[in-house]
Amino acid sequence: MGISIRAYARHRGVTDTAVHKAIRTGRITPEEDGTIDVDRADREWARNSEAPKAGTRARAVKAAVPESAADAPAGLPAGGASLLQARTVNEVVKAQTNKVRLARLKGELVDRNQAIAHVFKLARSERDAWLNWPARISAQMAARLDVDPHAMHIALEASVREHLQELGELRPRVD
Repeated sequence: MGISIRAYARHRGVTDTAVHKAIRTGRITPEEDGTIDVDRADREWARNSEAPKAGTRARAVKAAVPESAADAPAGLPAGGASLLQARTVNEVVKAQTNKVRLARLKGELVDRNQAIAHVFKLARSERDAWLNWPARISAQMAARLDVDPHAMHIALEASVREHLQELGELRPRVD
C-alpha cells in the first residue's frame, strides 16, 4: 500500500492535479487500490518525462507504441516515442486527410468506382462502334473496289472482331 495522491503531490512538489494528469496520461501507474508507490512512481516519472524546454513548464510524456517497426504507424520509431512525437504524427495525418478532402471538394479527385465504371462504359461504346462499322462502310468500299459487297462485309467484320479480340486480351492495371 502506497501513499495518497495528495501526499505524493507534496512529495514531488507539484499539485495533485498534476499527479492526476500523470496517471491519466500513463506517466505514472497507481496501485490497484488507487494509492501511489513512491519509489516506483518516482522512477516512472523520471523515465516518462523529458526536461522542460526553456520558457515552458510542459513536459513531454512517453506514449506506448508497438514494439516492432512493422506494427508502428508511419513516422513513429518502434520501441517508444514521446507524446510530442505521437502528436506530431497525428497532426501530419490530419493535415494529409484535410488535403485530400479539400482536393475532393475542389473536384481534383475522382471516385475510383465511378472512374472504373466510366472507363468500362466508354470501352463498351468504342467496341460497339467498331462492331457496327463494317455494316456501314462495307457496301461503299465494295463499290469503290468493284468487289462483292457481302464478301467485303464478311472480310471486314472478321478483321474487326479479330482486332477487338486482341485488344480485349490487354488487361489494364488499376491501383
